[in-house]
Parts: sequence; C-alpha cells; structure tokens
Amino acid sequence: MDRFTLDLPDEAATAALAARLAPRLRPGDIVLLSGDLGAGKSFFARALIRAATGEPELEVPSPTFTLVQSYDLPAGELWHFDLYRLGAPDEVLELGWDEARQGICVVEWPDRLGGLIPPDRLKIELAHAATPGREDGRTAAVIGLGGRGAALARALRAAP
Repeated sequence: MDRFTLDLPDEAATAALAARLAPRLRPGDIVLLSGDLGAGKSFFARALIRAATGEPELEVPSPTFTLVQSYDLPAGELWHFDLYRLGAPDEVLELGWDEARQGICVVEWPDRLGGLIPPDRLKIELAHAATPGREDGRTAAVIGLGGRGAALARALRAAP
C-alpha cells in the first residue's frame, strides 16, 4: 500500500491532480473516488475525463441518474460510474461491471460495490478543507492498493 495526502487549495489544484493521473491510466485500472456530498468527486472525475480525452471543453455529464457513462480514449474505454443511487452491490453487474473492468473504471461512491471492490485499485478520498477565502479547498488522501494501485499512487506522489 502507498498512501499520502495532498492539500488542494482550489478547484484548479483538484483539476491538476486529475490531469496528472489521466495519462498514467491504462485498461484494467480502477480509480475509486470517495467523500461526502459536495467533496469534489464529480469535479475530479470530469477533470480526469477531460484530460484523458484531450478535450478540455468536453461535456461530461454526471452519471447520477444513468449510473454509468463510457468514453473512448486513446488508451481504451473509460467507464465512469456514480453508484450513489445503487441499492445493492449486485446491481452494478447489471450495469456492465464485468465488461467495464476490461477498460479503465472511475467509480464515485465505491462503498456501494461491497465485495466487488477489486484488491488492486487507486482510491482518492476527497474531503472539504474550506477556510476563509478558500471555500473550494479540499484535501485528497491518495491510497494505492495492490501492485498497480500502489504504482499509480507512487507516480502521483512523484509527479510535479
């Protein structure tokens, strides 16, 4: 396991973290985004997808109601899951979870996966860190588990 915490003083810093991660992703990678409502999970996912596609103005709707959106990337297909409304972990299988695992998966509300959470993953725990004058401040705990997850975390830690 590789773990570190970053201070993200504003949305630009959050987007920069996502942009550092995007070119490192490859099929089979799982990125889990956790945090309270409004902690920045969807913002991070949008920034990641825009950076990965190379389209900074790409419309990236939240899959809150559709539960999943997919995007074609040069590195392979990326699946963006928002599991907030999921009732049980087995419901994710109906969304194409097994197929999605062949590509890159970005999952908001990963606790809804239950026992389907893969052992090899990168988890980013976002939390509010607002202070006067920094209302959009956050912290990100970056946790790499398994060989690939830990490698992604180390690469993010070393990236400028």
